Amino acid sequence: PPDSDAENVTLSFPEYIKNVASSEIYPTWPESAIRANIYAQISFALNRIYTEWYRSRGYDFDITNSTQYDQSFVRGRDIFENISQIVDEIFNNYVVRQGYIEPLFTAYCNGTTSTCEGLSQWGTVELANQGLGPYDILAYYYGNDIDIQTAPVEINTPSYPGRPLRMGDGGNDVQLIQVRLNRISRNYPGIPKIPNPDGIFGRETDEAVRAFQRVFNLAQDGIVGKSTWYKIAYIFNSVKRLAELDSEGIRLEEVKKQFAEILRKGDSGTEVQVVQYFLSVIGRFYETVPPIQVTGVFDDATEQAVIAFQRTYGLTPDGIIGRETWNDIYRAYRGIVEDTELIEGGVVLYPGTVLRLGSEGPYVSQLQQYLLFLSETYPEIPPVSVNGEFDEATDQAVRAFQQRFGLESTGVVGPITWDAIASEYSDLRFGTQRREGQFPGYIMAEQTQEGNA
Repeated sequence: PPDSDAENVTLSFPEYIKNVASSEIYPTWPESAIRANIYAQISFALNRIYTEWYRSRGYDFDITNSTQYDQSFVRGRDIFENISQIVDEIFNNYVVRQGYIEPLFTAYCNGTTSTCEGLSQWGTVELANQGLGPYDILAYYYGNDIDIQTAPVEINTPSYPGRPLRMGDGGNDVQLIQVRLNRISRNYPGIPKIPNPDGIFGRETDEAVRAFQRVFNLAQDGIVGKSTWYKIAYIFNSVKRLAELDSEGIRLEEVKKQFAEILRKGDSGTEVQVVQYFLSVIGRFYETVPPIQVTGVFDDATEQAVIAFQRTYGLTPDGIIGRETWNDIYRAYRGIVEDTELIEGGVVLYPGTVLRLGSEGPYVSQLQQYLLFLSETYPEIPPVSVNGEFDEATDQAVRAFQQRFGLESTGVVGPITWDAIASEYSDLRFGTQRREGQFPGYIMAEQTQEGNA
C-alpha cells in the first residue's frame, strides 16, 4: 500500500509488465486472452505514470504492488516464456479512447473473487474460447470507441520543469499550467479563467495561480514551484477523472505544444534567436563559452557554443538544447542580469522576463523611455508615458515598433523585441553601429569603459 514502509524497486517497463502478467494471469490461457490482459495491464500502468498519480501526492514512486490499489508484482519471480515474448512485442501499445491521448485507466479484476466495471480476467478466457480476438475482447469490456495506440515508452521524467514559474516566464510549461487552471476553474469558480492560454505568464495567470493557492491552502505568492505544480496536476487529474474508467479524457488540443521542446543543429526561428541572444550575453561573461551572433539559424557556431556551455555546467555535451540545458542557460543569463549594474544613460540587457499588457515595474519604465525616444524619430510609433505600467498606450507603441521593424506584431516584449528596441535606441541616441547579431548592452559597456579610461 502507498504509505507502507516498503523498498522502492526500479526496473525497465517491459520487465515490469512481464512480472505483472506472470503474477496475474496464466500462461495456459488462450493467446487472445493473454494479449487482451497484457494490453490492459500496460495501459493501467501507463495511466499511473502519465497522470503522476502518486508523485503528484508527494510519493517517490510510480505505482504500488498492492492489488487493492494497483497491480500484482512479485519481486524475483519466474517469468513465463510465452508471456515474455508477447510483452516484448506489444509493451509500447496501450488502450486509448478515440480522439483522446492519455492511456485509458483500464480497470480490471479477476472476475471470480472480485468483480468490477472493467475487464474480467477470467472472463477474457471465455470470450477468447468463443473466437474473439484481443481488440474485440477489450471492446467488449471498455466499449467500441477504443483504439490501440502505439508510441515509444521512454524513461519517465518528472513533469515539473525544474525551476519555479513566475510572472514574465514563457514556454510550454506555462501553457500547460494555464490550460489546467482553466479546466480546474470549471469546478472551482473562485479561480478566474485565463482568457488566452498563450504560454506567457502574465497578470491573468498570476491572478489564477494566486486564487488556486488560496483555495487549496498554499502560500499565495503567485509562483508555481514544485508544490503548486503538483497540486495543480493532482486537482486536474481529479476533476478530469483521469484515473477512472469514465474519464473525461484529454484531447490533443489541450496539450498541443506552442514552443519547441528540443532545439538542435539545423533548426531555425524565433526560439533559436532567443537562445542565441542568451548565449551571446553569456559568452561575454564566461570565457569558456564562445560568443555567437543572433541569426535565428542553429548553425555550427551555435552548436559549439551550446556544447561549451554544457561542459561549463557539467551537462552532457551533445549540442542539443533540451529542458535541462535550457533551464541552465536561462538561469545563467538571469544571474548575469541580476549581477550586472545598469549602464547609466545607455541601454540595458533584456531583463529575463517577458513584458506585456499588465506588466509593471522598473523594466517597463526602461522600455517606455526607449519607446518615447523612438517616437520622436518614427511618427508611426505613438508616444507613451513613462509610468512603469504596461498600459494600452505602451502596447500600441510596441506593436507599432514591431510592425515597423518587421517583427510579429504581438505587443509582447521578449528577448528579440527588447533587443531590437534597445539597439535602435542605442543607434539613434549614441550613434553606435553594432555588429549584426550583437546585443546592445555589450556595445554600451565597451563605450563606457573606454570613456572612463
